[in-house]
Amino acid sequence: MGQAGKRTRHNRTITVDFQNEATYFQLLGDGKAFVECVMAFLLALGFQLAHKATCHGGGCLTRHSHYIRLRLGGVTIWRIQCMTCKAVFTVLPHFVLRYRSMRPEVARDALLATHGGLSLELCAVIEHISPMALYRLVCAFGHHSLVTVLTRCGLPLPVYFLADEKHSRCLTDKVHLPTIVRGRVMWHLGYTEEASAAAFTQSYQEFQRAASLQEPSYRVRGILTDGFDSTTQSMRTLFPGARLGTCLRHALNKLPKKLMAIASPVRKALRSQFHTLLYRVRQRKSIRVFGSASGYATLPPMSPTPQGRPTATVCASGFRPRKPAGMPSWKTHRCP
Repeated sequence: MGQAGKRTRHNRTITVDFQNEATYFQLLGDGKAFVECVMAFLLALGFQLAHKATCHGGGCLTRHSHYIRLRLGGVTIWRIQCMTCKAVFTVLPHFVLRYRSMRPEVARDALLATHGGLSLELCAVIEHISPMALYRLVCAFGHHSLVTVLTRCGLPLPVYFLADEKHSRCLTDKVHLPTIVRGRVMWHLGYTEEASAAAFTQSYQEFQRAASLQEPSYRVRGILTDGFDSTTQSMRTLFPGARLGTCLRHALNKLPKKLMAIASPVRKALRSQFHTLLYRVRQRKSIRVFGSASGYATLPPMSPTPQGRPTATVCASGFRPRKPAGMPSWKTHRCP
């Protein structure tokens, strides 16, 4: 006779906020008050218990059994059972992590220290936990979607973001990591062995799908890229209504090659227009700072000459005054 199929074990775990540990330990001695507190918490959140398919509901629960978490100082964990379908639910208090022997505040401090740049060994020493336990905690967070975690933390979905691709090595093979970043927050980190538009589209589609589940009306307005063809094509496929642009750093890197292809008369015309625009910007009191790749540079005072030309020229490091006619030559200003 063949072996009977193994029954699927449904994981039914409820994490209940008891406000503080004293309230939880006090409720352990009163079974009726304990069940009523759990039911009130679930009804306040609007959740429904996942009973068996044969259960017709009714909300009749009772305490089933309990066990003790020795590594947490002997905390008692109770299970409750549905009287109709006999489904059992484990009730975890808010100060106990599922499958972890550390307190939530310890896990929080260790993760913050790891995010700050400390090694697993140093974080484990500081928080008095084992490095392997911290490593498993970090891996557990990696199984969750960044969009789901960040939205639960209260962050709004990014309407404008930067899409970029990073390169790394897996043994001897080169791999690509498609990313989506808004400010200092990373919303997507993918992995693909190909740099094709189809592979990038499949990776970025995970972010689009998770964002749509959180907010069905989510729409992206603007995206900055480095000009990589696969990234640009994937963004146009997934977000057709968004405006695509090139980030400032990569735009400045490509500017010299673009200028080399422009004829000399056109460059002179653009230069005169640039001087005029620069003078007009300087006259506006609300815009006195220009952004650059390395920081910000304040424009020096400029005034037009009788010929209409500004009294400053642009060099690689900033601005320098233009020598008036008839004046002796100044010391040559060398740009670093």
